[in-house]
This record gives sequence, structure tokens and C-alpha cells, in this order.
Amino acid sequence: MIGIVGGVGPYAGVDLLQNVYDNTLAGKDQDYIDTMLYSMSSQIQDRTEFLLGKISENPGYSIARIIVNLESQGATVAGIPCNTAHAPAIFSVVKEELEKKGSRIKLLHMIEETIDLIRTHFSHFSKIGVLSTTGTYKYKLYANVIKAGGFEPVEVTSQMQEEIVHPAIYHPEYGIKSTNRPFHPQAKANLDLAIDYLKEKGAEAVVLGCTEIPLVITSEIEKGLVMINPTNVLARALVKHANADKLKPFGIAEKL
Repeated sequence: MIGIVGGVGPYAGVDLLQNVYDNTLAGKDQDYIDTMLYSMSSQIQDRTEFLLGKISENPGYSIARIIVNLESQGATVAGIPCNTAHAPAIFSVVKEELEKKGSRIKLLHMIEETIDLIRTHFSHFSKIGVLSTTGTYKYKLYANVIKAGGFEPVEVTSQMQEEIVHPAIYHPEYGIKSTNRPFHPQAKANLDLAIDYLKEKGAEAVVLGCTEIPLVITSEIEKGLVMINPTNVLARALVKHANADKLKPFGIAEKL
């Protein structure tokens, strides 16, 4: 059984579940892998606010408790559809807490899975752009692994991050986290501006490094650039670990 830590945010958990199904080879209901989604956003503190020092309670503790609950219900592999939750300050606490509980569940790492996919399918690229929350941006969660993977990371300026990208996610009136479907068009407009900037700086692909961003940037190719969706990457990894025979072939590279 696949376990999904929902609520980070709520739509991101649903989106991961949908991506799991979209990447599964199935001819009837019974062919799909058993999956459990726990969406308990009220119990999980905001990851970016923790990293920026705005709150003191580490969300890793509540995430770990949810994973333990998923395992108790039969989950054997789990994923957290929140890039910022994979910051070492949070993810290390999750792993430590699972160890203390004697957990045997396989917890996947969204960012590591994403860079592995880039190495496998897009090794011919040299510059990889990143869009993310300010927490992920300041801690360089993607920039560092992209560089370590042999690519050149391309990021927006700090001003653009604060005034354009982060508000697309968190703005109280039009941010993706602050609204629901249909999402406010201003969020998409902000992200389009950021993608234009990354393209001008030579990016050949863009990692959509916040799980809310793929909710409005839905195309695999945008403005001529490959959109690398970590939610989809994580979904594919979950299917592969649960039952590799049910994983659909990866199709984006074939469209280039």
C-alpha cells in the first residue's frame, strides 16, 4: 500500500494521489495499487514559516506521526508532497522520529527522486531553472542538488522571489494556498513572468519546486521549456516501489 502525507497543502496531497493513478498501468479498478491519503493540514505547521523562523515548532514531528499512522494501516512506502518539508532541518526530524518508533516504512525523498530523474532523462541539458517557496529558495534545496548533479541551477532574483514567486503561492488574495479551484489567474500570471525570466537566463527546463505550482502550471512543456513536476516524479517513484510492473513509461523525453 502507498501512503501519502496530505495537507501540505491539501490540494498537493490530492494532486499526488491523482498522479499516482495517472502513472499506473491499470485496465480495471482492481488493478490500481492500494493507496491511503491522510490529509491533516490542521496538525502540520507551515514548513516555510518554520524555516524562516516565524514559528518554533518543527513540522517534522507531526509529519512523522502521520506516517506512523499510515504504516499502522498497511502502508509500506510513503511520500510527502511538499518540497520544503525535505529541508534537512525538517526531514531529518521525520527520519529520527520514525526510527524511534521502530518504523519500517520506506520513506521516499522527493528532491532526490527529482534530481535522479533529471540525470536519467535530461542529462543533455546544462541549465535547470527552479521555482519554489522562499523557504526552499533560501535554503537552496534544489539549487544545491542540481549543482551536485552536474547541472547549473538558474534561479530568479531575490526581489522576484519575494514579489512575484512567493506571492503566487502565499498571497492572501490570489495565492494558490489561499484559494481553491478555479485558482486566481494572478498566480499563473506571476509564475509565467518567472518562467520568462528563467528562460532569458538560459534555463532549458524548470523544476516546479513547490507542490502548489503544478496546480496552475499544468503543461509538460511551457514557453518551450520542460516543466519538471516533482509531484509527478514522486508519484512515479511510489508506484515503482510498490509494484514496478504497474509503472507507466516516462513520456516527456519522447516529446522533445
